[in-house]
Amino acid sequence: MASTEATAGDRQSDEQGAGLKRTIGTRLLFFFILGDILGGGIYALPGEVAAEVGGAIWIPFTVAFVLALLTATAYAELVTKYPVAAGAALYVHKAFRIRFLTFMVAFLVMSSGVTSASALAKAFAGDYFATFFDLPIIGISLVFIALVTLVNLRGIAESVTLNAAFTLIEVTGLLIIIVIGILSLVGGTGDPGRALEFKAGSSPLALVIAGTTLSFYALIGFEDSVNVAEETREPSRAFPRALFGGMITAGVIYLLVTFTSSMVVETGALSGSDAPLLEVVKAGTLSVPLTLFSVIALFALANGALINMIMASRLVYGMANQGIVPRLFSRVLPGRRTPWTAIIFTTALAVMLIITGDLGVLADTTVMLLLIVFTIVNVCVLVLRKDPVDHDHFHAPTIGPIIGALVSAFLITQNEAAIYLRAGIIILIGLVFYGINVAVGGRGGELDAKEMAG
Repeated sequence: MASTEATAGDRQSDEQGAGLKRTIGTRLLFFFILGDILGGGIYALPGEVAAEVGGAIWIPFTVAFVLALLTATAYAELVTKYPVAAGAALYVHKAFRIRFLTFMVAFLVMSSGVTSASALAKAFAGDYFATFFDLPIIGISLVFIALVTLVNLRGIAESVTLNAAFTLIEVTGLLIIIVIGILSLVGGTGDPGRALEFKAGSSPLALVIAGTTLSFYALIGFEDSVNVAEETREPSRAFPRALFGGMITAGVIYLLVTFTSSMVVETGALSGSDAPLLEVVKAGTLSVPLTLFSVIALFALANGALINMIMASRLVYGMANQGIVPRLFSRVLPGRRTPWTAIIFTTALAVMLIITGDLGVLADTTVMLLLIVFTIVNVCVLVLRKDPVDHDHFHAPTIGPIIGALVSAFLITQNEAAIYLRAGIIILIGLVFYGINVAVGGRGGELDAKEMAG
């Protein structure tokens, strides 16, 4: 039944000449999810986690993966139940019928995507790029985000195909790290015992909790995929396979890469580096040119930024179609049928963030915003069990969303005051934006039946 409905939806879209093209199959969706999760986080975070935890960095990464998988079950149920572009905001829309809450969730998800892309743009212009050219970071970041925008405007098929190519490149880089680990283990040059050491002065549990909160940044990205649901063929069939396949693949790679990093490089050197995997290449016995590995890292950062900007623009487009933001943002480019006004809007936000924020602040703020959203989405899946649909969809084990909501809420409490302040400023901006939207559109409060049917 899911296949029939998807085909009918494709025909209707083509006949009307509007909306988004369903051009993404299961394989491309898998690479989209895998590339978004791997992104640039794993190329930068092992050093930061080592500074928090010590040598046992693989443990918080593994815990973060399990916790992310719980929330992913909620997303898998909801995206196959409601396969349209609006994502988390639509789920809140249907669960609570409160326009204000729907708007704020949409704003937080969009902000997290743009914030993450801005962080990756800053990272792109940092140490890896400096291997080749010593140029101003802000200037390179802005040129980079402009190129990402051009790819996004060209079309979803081109964007996701490029993502698949970038994902293969970044996976190659991580496989190089894993091979270095195997050679170090076989040759006796590595120290496996270091991967079991915790930083002195704190309990291992407290260190793992702190490291898990930080590691979570490397695991986010799976939620972006729901915002291309309207461009996916047979979403009820494709999403569970691609989502869980991509997450499990990423989890295994993370486990091997983080264990290798700690085994090959001393904790002090690892924690003091902006490019920790480059330190692994330097210390390993496998002869890999540092410039080659830097190029791979740049591809990984570019891939993550592209996917985040695709997600943010599609979310704005989807919410415009739902009437939650002005209809202006639902306009599509003739021929290409990409949401050009939404893309320009999210790019403008990214430019402001690049100019005003640094990498660490933007990354931490991204996690904070998404944890708020994850808590709400896990509750939504339970509320929406009372809303049947006329097609087959994935059913999450009830315990998954329950634990996912509790853990997400707990991790929110583990942030520093500075991150609460920055997240609060973003929420305040959202409140102002909502007030303007209500003043212009003249609507607020409860959603009506027509909107709920959308």
